[in-house]
Amino acid sequence: MCGIAGIVRWDGRPVLEHEIRGMCGAMVHRGPDDEGIHLGAGVAIGMRRLSIIDLASGHQPLSNEDGSIWIVFNGEIYNYRELRRELEAKGHTFRTATDTETIVHLYEELGPRCVERLRGMFAFAIWDAPRRHLLLARDRLGIKPLYYAERDNELVFASELKPILQLPSTERSLSWNAVGHLFTFLATPSDQSILRGVSKLEPACVAVATPHRPLQPERYWDVTFRPDETASEATLVERLREQLHDAVTAHQISDVPVGAFLSGGIDSSAVVALMARPAAGRLKTFSIGFAEAGFDELAHARAVAGQFGTDHYDLVLRPQVVEMVEELTWFLDEPFGDTSVIPTYMVSKLASEHVKVVLSGDGGDELFAGYDKYVVEGRERRYDRLPAPLRRCAGAAGAVMPHGMRGRRFLCHLALSGPHRYLDASTLFHDDEIARVFRPDALEQIARYDPWADDLEPAAHAGDDWLGALQYRDLHRYLPLDILTKVDRMTMAHSIEARPPLLDHRLVEFAATIPARLRLRDGTTKYLFKKAMRGLLPDSIIDRPKHGFALPLAHWLRGELSDFARDLLLSSTCRQRGIFDTRYVERLFGLHQGGRNLDLQIWTLLSFELWCRRFLDGVPAATFAPPPALYQYAGNP
Repeated sequence: MCGIAGIVRWDGRPVLEHEIRGMCGAMVHRGPDDEGIHLGAGVAIGMRRLSIIDLASGHQPLSNEDGSIWIVFNGEIYNYRELRRELEAKGHTFRTATDTETIVHLYEELGPRCVERLRGMFAFAIWDAPRRHLLLARDRLGIKPLYYAERDNELVFASELKPILQLPSTERSLSWNAVGHLFTFLATPSDQSILRGVSKLEPACVAVATPHRPLQPERYWDVTFRPDETASEATLVERLREQLHDAVTAHQISDVPVGAFLSGGIDSSAVVALMARPAAGRLKTFSIGFAEAGFDELAHARAVAGQFGTDHYDLVLRPQVVEMVEELTWFLDEPFGDTSVIPTYMVSKLASEHVKVVLSGDGGDELFAGYDKYVVEGRERRYDRLPAPLRRCAGAAGAVMPHGMRGRRFLCHLALSGPHRYLDASTLFHDDEIARVFRPDALEQIARYDPWADDLEPAAHAGDDWLGALQYRDLHRYLPLDILTKVDRMTMAHSIEARPPLLDHRLVEFAATIPARLRLRDGTTKYLFKKAMRGLLPDSIIDRPKHGFALPLAHWLRGELSDFARDLLLSSTCRQRGIFDTRYVERLFGLHQGGRNLDLQIWTLLSFELWCRRFLDGVPAATFAPPPALYQYAGNP
């Protein structure tokens, strides 16, 4: 795992060493073990390395035999040994034992199509000096990030936004499209960052740039929900078990110790169960809990750890943990509305004290239909039977009701159908609320972009399979923009590598062949996945209600964190920024204090304002960060 960066100046202007080293220096946390750069005519590429495979000779950047093609690579390729044997048979000479070098030689054979042969998580850049081509590529599911910007005959790229901000030419102004998306869906869009002019390479895309052609991203892979109705349920269960075992085994390849995150839910528990069977020595597992009993799942995690004899470590978070927000702001790189970033940060810190690599259960809900919102949508589809005029009347009645009045949001929701209704349930601030959150000048900018339009597009890919359409949307939007972004940033903040075996693309492709009736059955989520885990996991883990990575932030924001949040969002600095309507922010605080849980809304406002101070204003952390009383340990079980 690494952080990568680069600068290409098509007119041949030199790239100075301090420029690329400055970019790399902004992400030392992604690779504390090593730094390397390559300087050429009008080009520089660099990396920070976290040594996982071939610890001794895996230095990057790395080239082919004659030094004409150079690569910087972030990620892991799980089939690199198989590919290496093929390439050696074709006459390629290897100097290292790394997966990185395999990509270089595969590029020599296949060009940009080399990505189609890779099994793993990756973001990489290849500089082809003879052709003066730059290739950027990102893995199929968007596990590893890649930002880029093009301006003034120059192209820059990096694993994070911070390195690009090290360049004086980077304009520090907001992308209002991204702001609108953030306050709608908790994260910035799949192709745009919060900064105007800085883009993201989307998952499953490659892009080639030349002196005469800007980057043109092209998709090289997609998943299609096409149910296999010929296979019996028993056959599909057996195939799923085989696929799961293969994916988890492949993801354990490493030259350093590998552990696992363990929440006590079925996904992470399944990964631990599959890891524990072939593991050499005792597997290390890591969990987070809360002092508030209603949010604490440590008992379930400890039960699984005991079942499989792991060395288990856990941590109890106290309210003071939220006061690490300045650290989170730096490592998150962009404003971020998902509050589960807090426990993810702390469980990553805990794991980093013991291992360099952890496996996670991320992706199970999207693949196997595990979210309760799928059950809700299945139930609410009955609303579609109501006559459209009646639903429109309900929506009109809701629209004229006072904000905050009981039943108002339900009537507006009832007026919608299909994917519109699903997105409505996933929306943080709705249009009428956006109009109240932002002051007129900011609202005018935000209103030019419709965040729903992009998120509705994936719904057209699954035909009559409404469940497949929702899963497809979540695989392409919610998963990479929220879940995978959170895990990448928080694990990298502590210099550890997270691997999600459930997102092995072969497993994803198989999961898309499971008929909808075996994904969600009579209100039972993950039906087939649970069948496959029977006998491997305790029934108590398989059958317990889904909890999610929830935390008692709403309670904390009514207590000692209330003053901190109010002081920040109602400060003169925030007022003078001219973005939020202070009166509405005060109303949100009042409603929340009165018992309506608006913790996500307040947290997203906090995250945005803190990001603006750190990256737009450049305010030193010590001038506004609260005292760092962060957490308390709980003993091992």
